[in-house]
Amino acid sequence: MVTVKWNPFPHDAKPYSYDGAKLKAAWRELHRGDCEPFPDADFVADAFARHPRLVGERDAEATAEALQSAWRAYHRGDFGAAVAEGTALGPIGANAANKAACIYATYLEPGADRKRDILLAAAERAEALQAAAPDFPNAFYFHALALGRYSQEISIVKALAEGLGGRLHASLDKAIALAPMHAEAHLALGAYNAEVVSKIGGTLAKLTYGATKEEAVRRFTLARKLIPDSAVARIEEANGLVLLFGKSKLAEAEELYREAAQCAPADAMQKLDAEHAREEAEG
Repeated sequence: MVTVKWNPFPHDAKPYSYDGAKLKAAWRELHRGDCEPFPDADFVADAFARHPRLVGERDAEATAEALQSAWRAYHRGDFGAAVAEGTALGPIGANAANKAACIYATYLEPGADRKRDILLAAAERAEALQAAAPDFPNAFYFHALALGRYSQEISIVKALAEGLGGRLHASLDKAIALAPMHAEAHLALGAYNAEVVSKIGGTLAKLTYGATKEEAVRRFTLARKLIPDSAVARIEEANGLVLLFGKSKLAEAEELYREAAQCAPADAMQKLDAEHAREEAEG
């Protein structure tokens, strides 16, 4: 695990504290975008029975309690704790650790080297979970998310040259095959198509990577249908439209940012998304 200093969540975390039974009650709404199942003891026991490599030192009940603690930390914006607690559980804790790591790296880590290290560590944890539990959709989605953010850090062209694009696309395809209504995976696939087309041109993108403008727009549209009140869906679509169509879609992108800024956040990630949108809309 990469040792880093975790910067604090810069907003009031009290509205995003899901103590006790509040976490389960809010879970469906909190995880509409990523389809993560609620980690109660029944889920963990079933996962252990189907995938013995997930079994650690704790029994199913204790593991479930620890997983819920990691997710509570994530939702209230204590991303460092979420990464530490999730990682300590081994592969079964990777999803909580990885979502926290990716959101932290996206919004709160200013250091380029640290950001890349955090994202690569997340990708490695995801690969370990893929090997242990190949039917967990988010083992693949968070792998793609980490690789996508890392690729943006080193440049999309360099990432494509290093083969990261193919790995990212394969993980998104697998996540969607396992969870067809996985809105965030569709959103990421839209962003992938937009990034590749914008960086290397439509013809080469289609011939080499199967990426097209039409596929990007289709994925963005589907994601927004699945999570219609999501700030991040609007942000990614706005970014993608500008990448694909330039100034001709600037007004539409600006409106999407304004809408995103007005989305009511249910947790720390959504608050960071909305604040980012507000800054973009005002800038």
